[in-house]
Amino acid sequence: MANRGPSYGLSREVQEKIEQKYDPELESRLANWIIVQCEEQIEPPPPGRQHFQTWLMDGTVSYLFNSVLEYLYISESKMAFKQMEQISQFLKAAEIYGVRTTDIFQTVDLWEGKDMAAVQRTLMALGSLAVTKDDGCYKGDPSWFHRKAQQNRRGFSEEQLRQGQNVIGLQMGSNKGASQSGMTGYGMPRQII
Repeated sequence: MANRGPSYGLSREVQEKIEQKYDPELESRLANWIIVQCEEQIEPPPPGRQHFQTWLMDGTVSYLFNSVLEYLYISESKMAFKQMEQISQFLKAAEIYGVRTTDIFQTVDLWEGKDMAAVQRTLMALGSLAVTKDDGCYKGDPSWFHRKAQQNRRGFSEEQLRQGQNVIGLQMGSNKGASQSGMTGYGMPRQII
């Protein structure tokens, strides 16, 4: 973790807004899911943002992803660059698994604790995707995460499609009889009398 001094002014206001997005209840739900999902002897973290961050950085994210999709080499090293590499591997694996890139946090968000709410959102997206895929890898209560929407095809007959071509939708707008009569041409000065 980086040693940074306190921030002031706008930087402090921005950091406070980011910190307000962090949800302690979601933290406990995610910790419970990770413990159930990993089926390992992982101790639950003490409550609090700092403890959750440290717990995830110690390789818990890699254990989590290996339980969803066996993919990562887990390093028990406490060296900074190894831990950052482990986080980076987790993020790449999450993207390969199907988590959208817009839902994935940056390595420094977890490493420096810059935006732990983003870390929570990534873990939520991963859990939702695992529940939605229903490939047998998800362990735990399915109600902990929402299922993502699936394809919803609609079938229309040829007659219904032809009828739809004759209707002017409200998005097209309506001029309700308006015309441009009495309008002056472009470039003409406005006459003030």
